[in-house]
This record gives sequence, C-alpha cells and structure tokens, in this order.
Amino acid sequence: MVQSIDRAMMIIDILMSDDAKNGWQISELAEKTSLPLSTLHRLLSSLVQHGLVAQIPETKHYKAGYRWMEIGLRLLDNVDFRFVARSAMERLASEVEESIYLNITNGTEGIVIEKVDSPLKIRIAEDLGTRIPLHIGAPNKTILANMPEHEKKRIIGLLQLSSQEKQKLMNQLSEIRRSGYAISVGEKTEDTAAVAAPIIGYDNKVIAALSIGGPAFRFTSECIPGLIEKVKTASAEISMKIGKI
Repeated sequence: MVQSIDRAMMIIDILMSDDAKNGWQISELAEKTSLPLSTLHRLLSSLVQHGLVAQIPETKHYKAGYRWMEIGLRLLDNVDFRFVARSAMERLASEVEESIYLNITNGTEGIVIEKVDSPLKIRIAEDLGTRIPLHIGAPNKTILANMPEHEKKRIIGLLQLSSQEKQKLMNQLSEIRRSGYAISVGEKTEDTAAVAAPIIGYDNKVIAALSIGGPAFRFTSECIPGLIEKVKTASAEISMKIGKI
C-alpha cells in the first residue's frame, strides 16, 4: 500500500513538473519513474478513476486531473487567516493601486494563496497556487528571514546554491529581519518589483507574507518608502487580527 502511494505521488509530481507541457506519454513516464509499463497502466487507471489524473482523448497522453484543484480550493477555504487578511488586502490595493498578494510556505517554496489585483491596466498578475523557491522574491524572503534560525538554516541548506550564494542570502535575510520588510526587483519576473512584510501568528511565529507587487517602473525611490510603511501597517493589522498581541 505504502509503495503504491509513493509511486502514485511520483507520477503526480512528474505530471505537475512542467507547466508548459500539455500531457505526458506513458513511455515518458516509464522513463522518468523507471516503473514497468504494466505497473504504470495499473496506477494510472486508478488515478484516472479518482480524477487525480486525466487522459487526453485525442493524444492518449496523461496530465494532472482537476480533482487537485477541488482539493486545493477546499484547503484554501480552511485557511482562516486568508479571510481575515482579505479586507486589509483590498484596502491596501485601493490605496497603492498595485496588486496585493498573500504567501505561505510549503517546504522550500512559497505559495500564493490569496490576491487582490491592481485596478490599473498595466499590472502584475500572479496566479493562485503559484509556487516560487523561498530565496526568490520579497514575500518569500521575508518569511524565510523571520523563521527560527535552525529552520532557516535547514531550508537554505536544501537550496541549490553555492556556499558563497548561501552566505550572501543569510546576510540579506538578517537585514530583512532587522528592518521588518523586504524589497525585490526582477527576481522572479523581469521588470517587476515587490515590497513585502511578514505576518506573525501565535507564539510569535511567521505564518505568511503580505506583499505589494507591480511593474518596476512604478516602484521609484520616491514611492518605495510609502509602500514600505503601508505594507508593514497592513501586515501588522492582519497579525493583530489573528491573535498577535
């Protein structure tokens, strides 16, 4: 049973590993997993039956099923602070006229779990569920910076970075923690910028990050100090609402 679950999740991970790929041939899955075709057929049939994998009729290729979206949305609905944060995010978006994001962590990645789009025509648009390595981008870095030291070092140790890059990141995280905010320019997407602050929950633990994201040309030296203060104020408000005294 455990072996079947491990193999099934290995298949799912492969099917979700390349957003640009529209379906996988079973021969490709066999090569990636090193599983016999008979085993793959059995596992895929079961996954298809439960909606976790879908087979494209025209090509017979396989892709992740829509059941994952249903599961994900149900999990999101159970994240209470997502709803607590919504009103502050909407107000912040109205004040700064940029897109506002709420990120949490999963392993060595950050995930966008809520957003309020900018009212402007030229804006940044990140999809819910977008996963980004924790050392990339202001929201992820502000979460990483505020983690307990042992957890932060453990995660950095797992990142595909050189020793010099890891030390540079550690120095940057120390400054982010000290200042209470992070700024990034073009780290994930060229010509974009973000300002982020941590959301602190029970027991003084960081649970999320609130960020303002937009085109880099609008994040001028004159505007950034105001954006920093606004995102810090909004994140502190959300922290207070979820129980931070």
